[in-house]
Amino acid sequence: MIRKAALLAALSAALLAPTVAVTPGSAAAKPAVTAQRQSFAVSISSITPEAPRNVTDEIKFTGTVRNDTGSPQYNVSIRLRYQSQPFADRAALSAYEADPAAIPPLVSSVSSMYIPTLAAGAQQEFEFTATPSQLGYRSFGVYPVAVDVAPNGVSQAMQRTYLTYAPATPQKLPRNKIAIALPVIDQPHRSTDDGAFVDDKLSQALTGRGRLADLARIAQSAPTTVTWVFDPALLDDISRMAKGYSVKTKDGEEKKPASAEADQWLKTMRSALAASPVVATPYADPDVAALAHQGLDTQTARAIELGGQTARSLLNQNAKTNINWPANGLLDPDALDLLSVSEVDTVLLNSTNLPPQQPVTTTPDAASTLDSVNGPVTALVADAELSRLFEPATSTSVLLSTQRFIAETAMIAAEQPQPGQQVQPGRQAAPRSLVVAPSRRWNPNPTLVTALIKAADRLPWLQPAKLESIKPGKASVPRAGLAYTDQDRKEELTRKYLDPVKETWAKAQLTSLITAQKTQSRFDAAVLRLTSSAWRNSTRMGRSVTTVVGKAVDDQLAEIKITGASPDSPRTLAGSNGVVPISVKNELSAQIKLYIEVKSDNPELLTVTFEQTEPLTIGGGQSGTVQVPMNAAPDTSGDATVTVQLKTVDGQPYGKPQRLTIRTTGYTGIALVIVGAALTVMLAAVVTRLLRRRSHRKLARAAKNRESETV
Repeated sequence: MIRKAALLAALSAALLAPTVAVTPGSAAAKPAVTAQRQSFAVSISSITPEAPRNVTDEIKFTGTVRNDTGSPQYNVSIRLRYQSQPFADRAALSAYEADPAAIPPLVSSVSSMYIPTLAAGAQQEFEFTATPSQLGYRSFGVYPVAVDVAPNGVSQAMQRTYLTYAPATPQKLPRNKIAIALPVIDQPHRSTDDGAFVDDKLSQALTGRGRLADLARIAQSAPTTVTWVFDPALLDDISRMAKGYSVKTKDGEEKKPASAEADQWLKTMRSALAASPVVATPYADPDVAALAHQGLDTQTARAIELGGQTARSLLNQNAKTNINWPANGLLDPDALDLLSVSEVDTVLLNSTNLPPQQPVTTTPDAASTLDSVNGPVTALVADAELSRLFEPATSTSVLLSTQRFIAETAMIAAEQPQPGQQVQPGRQAAPRSLVVAPSRRWNPNPTLVTALIKAADRLPWLQPAKLESIKPGKASVPRAGLAYTDQDRKEELTRKYLDPVKETWAKAQLTSLITAQKTQSRFDAAVLRLTSSAWRNSTRMGRSVTTVVGKAVDDQLAEIKITGASPDSPRTLAGSNGVVPISVKNELSAQIKLYIEVKSDNPELLTVTFEQTEPLTIGGGQSGTVQVPMNAAPDTSGDATVTVQLKTVDGQPYGKPQRLTIRTTGYTGIALVIVGAALTVMLAAVVTRLLRRRSHRKLARAAKNRESETV
């Protein structure tokens, strides 16, 4: 039993021992070594120089080997392995990278270390030196190298990497432009501008090893050639945090004090990027493709406008909005047209979205031109492999990523000219442009990213450049046009999701159109957050926020209302015609202008003859009234209804229509006869009284005259 337990323990230790470290790009591949071979950890910590340039340069490799087998190992050799033939092209390098069983075949006789005993858990440092001549390097190129550990001569673990040999070449290497675009994009964290945050994730991202804190660290050391792409809604959220905010909880809202970390992050970014190119995405990074396909065209232009205003106010007054980086780097012609009419003249795309027209064996130039409804648009295609190096799928050492980056860019520089290019002897080929763009909501390793940026700055075959400086040139390769698949379409925000957003947007615009000054709606930012591409992977949260925003918009619409509009409180129309006053209460602080449309629901009983030629102006907190003429049908009385609809100055319905009950008291024909007869009788009585008074006056005058004569 004891032996069986020991055997099981040994097997478990072998299975759970650390795996061989891999370089970026091989994360998806399984190590070729067996579980027993995974019992050593090999790490290369430095290679100097990183790209030797002379045949006699001494190359130094340092690192460590650790025995994780759980037992001592004997006759251990640590060896430098190499290959004397360079990779033929980038495809060969990628194939080698994807195959962990591929190893440099040669073992250096001058660079090895023998260890009689390596105790369990013990770590042994190594240092090897070799010259390009000793490694058999004869020409400019990228060569695979590795360090392995081999007890009793059997290789059990290995660390692979690349070495670029860069001597002078007969034909001068071109200095290719390389533009690095780093995204600072997040998901929206608020509903309305004055509402509570839906979560408190930003506070975590801004501190310690949070992703936004890491981005600030990168910004502090990045050169001014690096282009930064910000979502202005993120800046808006952080600015709000810096002033104090509240967070939605299960029990209501939790008040939060002003965030010093948020305030410091904004200050750090403003200072670090004061001289750097900054690009503002449309506000809240909307799903432009979905907006184009679901009939929300106007939102894109407004998002671009608001995005620019916000970024210039909170971060960098030179922030640009003419460059767009769509969700996943993918566009179709509809989305391109929508952006172009909003004054976007450059788009940053994924390499799958704009492939070369014909298969190419060399790296195509990043820049090309697309036709849009508003004219030509520059398309910049990010290099997939270089971009992945800035964001490796698994943890890897800075050294391995840097050596791979050097190797990839060196091979691009050494590639043959594009088809059709003529290069004279001794002259360099036309420089190409390269673009690096990690995924838009990445979680960067600041040490790694900073190291790669510095490498790009010092390599002789690269020329760091701003993204806006990359333009189509002589090295441009014809592209096949925008490739947008059915799967790409399925990943967009759906019609089911966007229909309530569209309705809320329409209502929100009314809150602005009704005001006398016609300022932008205060709900613009809130509704644009609902269109964020972040909700592609979180539609439930997006719908929840949509409900909150929709209610807030409805509440504001209700602050302008018709008073006394109740079916249970009829208005009385005395007689067959008259006027009915209709009053509107403005509970906003702003002055409003509106029209009131009144229509009879029972035209056979009641007609409305009302035409408003000028809008009704109502001050904040005040009421306004119009007098509406109405006529009842002859010989009728009773109740009729009219529909009252408020409208903006440009004729759009504001709020829901209201119904008023009008009670008519018109006289019938018989009643008119009776009234006429009564008037005749009254007139006869008046005439009789007047005649009697005249007769009395005559008699009185006659009696007075007789008395005078008698005297």
